[in-house]
Amino acid sequence: MAPARSSHHFRHSMLSLFVALATLVAAARAQLSPTFYASSCPAALVTIKTAVRAAVLLDRRTAGSLLRLHFHDCFVQASPGCDASVLLDDTGNFTGEKGAGPNAGSLRGFGVVDTIKALLEALCPRTVSCADILAVAARDSVVALGGPSWTVPLGRRDSTTASLSLANSDLPSPASSLSTLLAAFARKGLSSTDMVALSGAHTMGQAQCPNYRARIYNDTDIDAAFAASLRAGCPATGGGGGGAPLDASTPNAFDNAYYGNLVAQRGLLHSDQELFNGGSTDGLVRSYATSPARFSSDFAAAMVRMGGIGILTGSSGQVRHNCRRVN
Repeated sequence: MAPARSSHHFRHSMLSLFVALATLVAAARAQLSPTFYASSCPAALVTIKTAVRAAVLLDRRTAGSLLRLHFHDCFVQASPGCDASVLLDDTGNFTGEKGAGPNAGSLRGFGVVDTIKALLEALCPRTVSCADILAVAARDSVVALGGPSWTVPLGRRDSTTASLSLANSDLPSPASSLSTLLAAFARKGLSSTDMVALSGAHTMGQAQCPNYRARIYNDTDIDAAFAASLRAGCPATGGGGGGAPLDASTPNAFDNAYYGNLVAQRGLLHSDQELFNGGSTDGLVRSYATSPARFSSDFAAAMVRMGGIGILTGSSGQVRHNCRRVN
Protein backbone atom coordinates (compact mmCIF):
# COMPACT_ATOMS: atom_id res chain seq x y z
CA MET A 1 0.00 0.00 0.00
CA ALA A 2 2.90 2.38 0.66
CA PRO A 3 3.82 2.79 -3.02
CA ALA A 4 0.19 3.62 -3.86
CA ARG A 5 0.05 6.30 -1.16
CA SER A 6 3.39 7.65 -2.35
CA SER A 7 2.21 7.78 -5.96
CA HIS A 8 -1.02 9.49 -4.94
CA HIS A 9 0.90 12.00 -2.83
CA PHE A 10 3.25 12.74 -5.74
CA ARG A 11 0.37 13.33 -8.15
CA HIS A 12 -1.39 15.54 -5.62
CA SER A 13 1.82 17.53 -5.01
CA MET A 14 2.41 17.98 -8.76
CA LEU A 15 -1.19 19.13 -9.24
CA SER A 16 -0.91 21.61 -6.38
CA LEU A 17 2.36 22.94 -7.80
CA PHE A 18 0.85 23.30 -11.27
CA VAL A 19 -2.20 25.17 -9.95
CA ALA A 20 -0.03 27.53 -7.91
CA LEU A 21 2.31 28.28 -10.83
CA ALA A 22 -0.55 28.66 -13.30
CA THR A 23 -2.12 31.22 -10.94
CA LEU A 24 1.16 33.15 -10.77
CA VAL A 25 1.55 33.12 -14.55
CA ALA A 26 -2.04 34.36 -15.00
CA ALA A 27 -1.49 37.15 -12.47
CA ALA A 28 1.70 38.26 -14.21
CA ARG A 29 0.06 38.14 -17.62
CA ALA A 30 -2.75 40.36 -16.33
CA GLN A 31 -0.20 43.18 -15.91
CA LEU A 32 0.40 43.21 -19.68
CA SER A 33 -1.69 44.95 -22.33
CA PRO A 34 -1.83 44.57 -26.12
CA THR A 35 -2.04 48.39 -26.41
CA PHE A 36 0.98 49.06 -24.20
CA TYR A 37 2.84 50.95 -26.98
CA ALA A 38 -0.23 52.60 -28.58
CA SER A 39 0.88 56.07 -27.43
CA SER A 40 4.59 55.69 -26.75
CA CYS A 41 5.49 53.88 -30.00
CA PRO A 42 2.46 53.45 -32.27
CA ALA A 43 4.53 52.03 -35.16
CA ALA A 44 6.20 49.35 -33.03
CA LEU A 45 4.11 46.37 -34.14
CA VAL A 46 4.15 47.15 -37.86
CA THR A 47 7.92 47.76 -37.68
CA ILE A 48 8.52 44.33 -36.12
CA LYS A 49 6.15 42.63 -38.56
CA THR A 50 7.80 44.20 -41.61
CA ALA A 51 11.30 43.26 -40.46
CA VAL A 52 10.26 39.67 -39.68
CA ARG A 53 8.55 39.24 -43.05
CA ALA A 54 11.65 40.52 -44.86
CA ALA A 55 13.96 38.21 -42.90
CA VAL A 56 11.73 35.16 -43.54
CA LEU A 57 11.56 35.96 -47.26
CA LEU A 58 15.36 35.86 -47.36
CA ASP A 59 15.57 32.63 -45.33
CA ARG A 60 12.50 30.58 -44.42
CA ARG A 61 14.41 28.97 -41.52
CA THR A 62 14.44 32.35 -39.76
CA ALA A 63 10.79 31.87 -38.77
CA GLY A 64 11.58 28.77 -36.72
CA SER A 65 14.66 30.44 -35.28
CA LEU A 66 12.76 33.46 -33.97
CA LEU A 67 10.02 31.29 -32.49
CA ARG A 68 12.65 29.15 -30.77
CA LEU A 69 14.37 32.24 -29.32
CA HIS A 70 11.14 33.23 -27.56
CA PHE A 71 10.62 29.71 -26.20
CA HIS A 72 14.21 29.38 -24.96
CA ASP A 73 13.94 32.83 -23.38
CA CYS A 74 10.72 32.13 -21.50
CA PHE A 75 11.78 28.72 -20.21
CA VAL A 76 14.91 29.92 -18.42
CA GLN A 77 14.84 31.69 -15.04
CA ALA A 78 11.44 30.79 -13.60
CA SER A 79 11.24 34.31 -12.22
CA PRO A 80 11.87 36.16 -14.39
CA GLY A 81 11.27 34.14 -17.53
CA CYS A 82 10.27 35.98 -20.76
CA ASP A 83 12.85 38.69 -20.10
CA ALA A 84 15.23 38.58 -23.11
CA SER A 85 17.98 37.03 -20.97
CA VAL A 86 18.72 34.67 -23.88
CA LEU A 87 19.96 37.63 -25.95
CA LEU A 88 22.66 38.77 -23.53
CA ASP A 89 26.31 38.21 -24.44
CA ASP A 90 28.78 37.02 -21.79
CA THR A 91 30.22 39.69 -19.48
CA GLY A 92 32.68 39.80 -16.63
CA ASN A 93 29.75 39.49 -14.20
CA PHE A 94 27.92 36.51 -15.70
CA THR A 95 28.09 33.86 -18.39
CA GLY A 96 25.13 34.16 -20.73
CA GLU A 97 22.76 31.50 -21.98
CA LYS A 98 23.95 31.37 -25.61
CA GLY A 99 26.60 28.77 -24.78
CA ALA A 100 24.26 26.42 -22.88
CA GLY A 101 23.94 22.88 -24.20
CA PRO A 102 20.47 23.34 -25.73
CA ASN A 103 21.53 26.67 -27.30
CA ALA A 104 25.18 26.41 -28.37
CA GLY A 105 25.62 26.41 -32.11
CA SER A 106 21.88 26.07 -32.73
CA LEU A 107 20.15 29.29 -31.66
CA ARG A 108 19.83 31.67 -34.60
CA GLY A 109 18.06 34.94 -35.34
CA PHE A 110 20.08 37.28 -33.11
CA GLY A 111 20.94 39.52 -36.07
CA VAL A 112 17.26 39.91 -36.97
CA VAL A 113 16.51 40.98 -33.40
CA ASP A 114 19.40 43.48 -33.55
CA THR A 115 17.95 44.95 -36.75
CA ILE A 116 14.47 45.28 -35.23
CA LYS A 117 15.85 46.88 -32.09
CA ALA A 118 17.89 49.41 -34.11
CA LEU A 119 14.79 50.39 -36.10
CA LEU A 120 12.72 50.80 -32.93
CA GLU A 121 15.44 52.78 -31.15
CA ALA A 122 15.47 55.20 -34.11
CA LEU A 123 11.68 55.53 -33.96
CA CYS A 124 11.08 55.44 -30.20
CA PRO A 125 14.32 55.51 -28.17
CA ARG A 126 14.39 53.47 -24.94
CA THR A 127 10.75 52.42 -25.25
CA VAL A 128 10.21 48.92 -26.68
CA SER A 129 11.78 46.10 -24.69
CA CYS A 130 13.77 43.27 -26.20
CA ALA A 131 11.49 40.80 -24.40
CA ASP A 132 8.46 42.24 -26.20
CA ILE A 133 10.34 42.16 -29.51
CA LEU A 134 10.88 38.41 -29.03
CA ALA A 135 7.21 37.81 -28.18
CA VAL A 136 5.90 39.75 -31.19
CA ALA A 137 8.53 38.38 -33.59
CA ALA A 138 7.57 34.82 -32.59
CA ARG A 139 3.91 35.53 -33.47
CA ASP A 140 4.83 37.25 -36.74
CA SER A 141 7.13 34.34 -37.70
CA VAL A 142 4.29 31.84 -37.31
CA VAL A 143 1.98 34.05 -39.40
CA ALA A 144 4.67 34.47 -42.09
CA LEU A 145 4.63 30.70 -42.68
CA GLY A 146 0.85 30.47 -42.81
CA GLY A 147 0.14 29.75 -39.16
CA PRO A 148 -2.40 31.31 -36.77
CA SER A 149 -2.21 34.81 -35.36
CA TRP A 150 -2.96 35.92 -31.81
CA THR A 151 -2.98 39.13 -29.81
CA VAL A 152 0.31 39.55 -27.94
CA PRO A 153 0.04 41.15 -24.49
CA LEU A 154 2.86 43.71 -24.12
CA GLY A 155 4.74 45.55 -21.40
CA ARG A 156 7.52 43.10 -20.51
CA ARG A 157 10.81 44.52 -19.24
CA ASP A 158 14.30 43.17 -19.87
CA SER A 159 16.47 41.34 -17.35
CA THR A 160 19.84 42.62 -16.21
CA THR A 161 21.43 39.17 -15.97
CA ALA A 162 21.35 35.69 -17.49
CA SER A 163 22.00 32.15 -16.25
CA LEU A 164 24.01 29.51 -18.09
CA SER A 165 23.27 26.90 -15.41
CA LEU A 166 19.50 27.45 -15.54
CA ALA A 167 19.54 27.31 -19.35
CA ASN A 168 21.22 23.92 -19.04
CA SER A 169 18.74 22.65 -16.45
CA ASP A 170 15.41 24.26 -17.44
CA LEU A 171 15.29 23.57 -21.18
CA PRO A 172 14.01 20.08 -22.07
CA SER A 173 16.52 17.82 -23.84
CA PRO A 174 15.83 16.14 -27.22
CA ALA A 175 16.22 12.87 -25.32
CA SER A 176 13.48 13.72 -22.79
CA SER A 177 10.80 11.20 -21.86
CA LEU A 178 7.12 12.13 -21.80
CA SER A 179 7.11 12.33 -18.00
CA THR A 180 10.15 14.64 -18.08
CA LEU A 181 8.47 16.91 -20.64
CA LEU A 182 5.21 17.08 -18.68
CA ALA A 183 7.07 17.90 -15.46
CA ALA A 184 9.22 20.58 -17.15
CA PHE A 185 6.15 22.35 -18.51
CA ALA A 186 4.21 21.95 -15.24
CA ARG A 187 7.06 23.71 -13.42
CA LYS A 188 6.36 26.71 -15.64
CA GLY A 189 2.61 26.61 -14.96
CA LEU A 190 1.82 25.04 -18.35
CA SER A 191 -0.54 22.08 -18.80
CA SER A 192 -0.11 18.87 -20.77
CA THR A 193 -2.30 20.40 -23.51
CA ASP A 194 0.01 23.43 -23.61
CA MET A 195 3.01 21.13 -23.88
CA VAL A 196 1.63 19.10 -26.78
CA ALA A 197 0.40 22.23 -28.59
CA LEU A 198 3.67 24.13 -28.15
CA SER A 199 5.61 21.10 -29.38
CA GLY A 200 3.84 21.73 -32.69
CA ALA A 201 6.33 24.56 -33.19
CA HIS A 202 8.50 21.73 -34.52
CA THR A 203 6.52 22.03 -37.73
CA MET A 204 9.25 24.61 -38.49
CA GLY A 205 13.02 24.56 -38.21
CA GLN A 206 15.78 21.98 -38.23
CA ALA A 207 17.72 19.83 -35.78
CA GLN A 208 21.38 18.90 -35.91
CA CYS A 209 22.56 15.30 -36.26
CA PRO A 210 23.79 14.88 -32.64
CA ASN A 211 20.27 15.66 -31.41
CA TYR A 212 18.63 12.80 -33.33
CA ARG A 213 21.51 10.35 -33.84
CA ALA A 214 20.48 8.06 -30.99
CA ARG A 215 16.89 8.04 -32.22
CA ILE A 216 17.63 6.92 -35.79
CA TYR A 217 20.10 4.23 -34.70
CA ASN A 218 18.67 2.98 -31.39
CA ASP A 219 14.95 3.73 -31.07
CA THR A 220 12.44 1.08 -32.10
CA ASP A 221 9.36 3.32 -32.32
CA ILE A 222 10.50 4.79 -35.64
CA ASP A 223 9.47 4.15 -39.24
CA ALA A 224 12.25 2.04 -40.76
CA ALA A 225 12.36 3.86 -44.10
CA PHE A 226 12.38 7.23 -42.33
CA ALA A 227 15.31 6.20 -40.11
CA ALA A 228 17.24 4.81 -43.11
CA SER A 229 16.77 8.05 -45.05
CA LEU A 230 18.36 10.03 -42.22
CA ARG A 231 21.34 7.78 -41.53
CA ALA A 232 23.14 8.75 -44.73
CA GLY A 233 23.49 12.32 -43.49
CA CYS A 234 24.09 11.47 -39.84
CA PRO A 235 26.85 8.91 -39.15
CA ALA A 236 26.48 6.63 -36.13
CA THR A 237 29.81 7.69 -34.64
CA GLY A 238 32.23 10.56 -34.80
CA GLY A 239 31.60 14.23 -35.36
CA GLY A 240 30.08 15.92 -38.33
CA GLY A 241 26.77 15.11 -39.82
CA GLY A 242 24.35 17.69 -41.12
CA GLY A 243 20.84 18.55 -40.09
CA ALA A 244 17.30 17.58 -40.97
CA PRO A 245 13.93 19.36 -40.89
CA LEU A 246 11.88 18.71 -37.77
CA ASP A 247 8.89 18.30 -40.07
CA ALA A 248 9.99 16.56 -43.26
CA SER A 249 6.47 16.71 -44.74
CA THR A 250 6.10 20.50 -44.94
CA PRO A 251 9.33 22.05 -43.58
CA ASN A 252 8.53 25.57 -44.84
CA ALA A 253 4.94 25.84 -43.64
CA PHE A 254 3.36 26.21 -40.21
CA ASP A 255 0.68 23.51 -40.14
CA ASN A 256 -0.38 20.38 -38.26
CA ALA A 257 1.72 17.93 -40.33
CA TYR A 258 4.07 17.46 -37.34
CA TYR A 259 1.36 15.47 -35.56
CA GLY A 260 0.66 13.29 -38.58
CA ASN A 261 4.38 12.52 -38.63
CA LEU A 262 4.19 11.38 -35.00
CA VAL A 263 1.24 9.08 -35.71
CA ALA A 264 3.32 7.57 -38.56
CA GLN A 265 6.33 7.17 -36.19
CA ARG A 266 8.27 9.77 -38.16
CA GLY A 267 9.10 12.15 -35.33
CA LEU A 268 12.69 13.38 -35.75
CA LEU A 269 13.59 13.75 -32.07
CA HIS A 270 13.10 11.14 -29.36
CA SER A 271 11.24 13.81 -27.35
CA ASP A 272 8.90 14.41 -30.30
CA GLN A 273 7.91 10.76 -30.65
CA GLU A 274 7.37 10.49 -26.89
CA LEU A 275 4.18 12.51 -27.41
CA PHE A 276 2.77 9.55 -29.37
CA ASN A 277 4.13 6.38 -27.88
CA GLY A 278 1.34 4.73 -25.91
CA GLY A 279 1.15 7.45 -23.27
CA SER A 280 -1.34 9.98 -21.95
CA THR A 281 -0.90 12.45 -24.83
CA ASP A 282 -1.63 10.04 -27.71
CA GLY A 283 -5.26 11.14 -27.99
CA LEU A 284 -4.39 14.82 -28.25
CA VAL A 285 -1.76 14.12 -30.91
CA ARG A 286 -4.36 12.22 -32.96
CA SER A 287 -6.80 15.11 -32.52
CA TYR A 288 -4.30 17.70 -33.72
CA ALA A 289 -3.32 15.45 -36.64
CA THR A 290 -6.90 15.47 -37.91
CA SER A 291 -8.02 18.95 -36.78
CA PRO A 292 -5.85 21.87 -37.93
CA ALA A 293 -8.33 24.30 -36.39
CA ARG A 294 -8.06 22.77 -32.90
CA PHE A 295 -4.27 22.75 -33.11
CA SER A 296 -4.13 26.39 -34.25
CA SER A 297 -6.49 27.50 -31.47
CA ASP A 298 -4.66 25.59 -28.72
CA PHE A 299 -1.24 26.69 -30.01
CA ALA A 300 -2.18 30.37 -30.01
CA ALA A 301 -3.63 30.15 -26.49
CA ALA A 302 -0.56 28.28 -25.23
CA MET A 303 1.77 30.90 -26.74
CA VAL A 304 -0.02 33.65 -24.80
CA ARG A 305 0.27 31.61 -21.59
CA MET A 306 3.96 30.88 -22.19
CA GLY A 307 4.58 34.55 -22.92
CA GLY A 308 3.44 35.40 -19.38
CA ILE A 309 5.99 33.21 -17.58
CA GLY A 310 7.94 35.11 -14.92
CA ILE A 311 7.77 38.49 -16.61
CA LEU A 312 9.24 41.76 -15.35
CA THR A 313 6.90 44.76 -15.47
CA GLY A 314 6.60 48.30 -14.13
CA SER A 315 9.91 49.50 -12.73
CA SER A 316 11.49 46.03 -12.53
CA GLY A 317 14.33 45.28 -14.91
CA GLN A 318 15.00 47.77 -17.70
CA VAL A 319 14.42 48.50 -21.38
CA ARG A 320 17.77 47.69 -22.97
CA HIS A 321 19.16 50.03 -25.62
CA ASN A 322 21.07 47.12 -27.14
CA CYS A 323 19.52 43.67 -26.72
CA ARG A 324 22.94 42.04 -26.35
CA ARG A 325 24.01 43.94 -23.25
CA VAL A 326 22.70 45.53 -20.09
CA ASN A 327 22.44 49.35 -20.12
